[in-house]
Amino acid sequence: MGDRFLRRAGASAIAQKLAVKAAMERGLIREGDRILIAASGGKDSTVLAWALSAIRPALKAGYELAALHISTDFCACCKKSALAQRLAEWGIPFNDLFVPVIGRLKPGEKMNCYWCSTQRRAELLKYAIGNGFNKIALGHHLDDIVETFFMNLCNKGELSAMPILLKYRKYPVSIIRPLAYLEERQIIECADEQGILSNACTCPYGANSKRRDMRRRIAAFTGASGAVKRRILAALGSGERDLLAE
Repeated sequence: MGDRFLRRAGASAIAQKLAVKAAMERGLIREGDRILIAASGGKDSTVLAWALSAIRPALKAGYELAALHISTDFCACCKKSALAQRLAEWGIPFNDLFVPVIGRLKPGEKMNCYWCSTQRRAELLKYAIGNGFNKIALGHHLDDIVETFFMNLCNKGELSAMPILLKYRKYPVSIIRPLAYLEERQIIECADEQGILSNACTCPYGANSKRRDMRRRIAAFTGASGAVKRRILAALGSGERDLLAE
């Protein structure tokens, strides 16, 4: 896909084209898939839901979509009725699941983003397996993937990334990230064009995250260039070990 198209096309057309490109190049969606969308209520997962519904004709594959929102005992960022209504417009059934994240902490342990993420991911897997879904779609985008790579490199000393396709060995479920080729700014532009409201997160644990710091550092050394970030993404998948597949 050329830079000329990215400069001239509308935001929704770009989102669809890049989602189709990711799905086809990475083999994310197959005939007969039952895909569970992790719907947080934010812009990323809501654009993901819209895109997966909109690109059906382009993929020429029959697949089923449903969405699951996980509510917790400390974060009430999502207007679930509005989210459910929007998903219904796109033909996507919606369900809500409450997870007492803080209530699961053992005595002496402190709440943090990693703990919350693992608890919600475990419940997503359990729900998907219990309801016959073979894939879980997450709304991570190009910036998330690049940031995760550099966080693992700088903070852990690891050459590892956020895979676009993750096939679990222990479970009959795969994780897919169809928005992997979209920058966050492109998702924002698409959300604006589609009239998708973004709910502001009220989580008190993410205000000073390491991810936000890494995002600032990456913007500084790339000049916030989308072309540079796309070359980084391409490099992650071009070595002897494809860091974007696991």
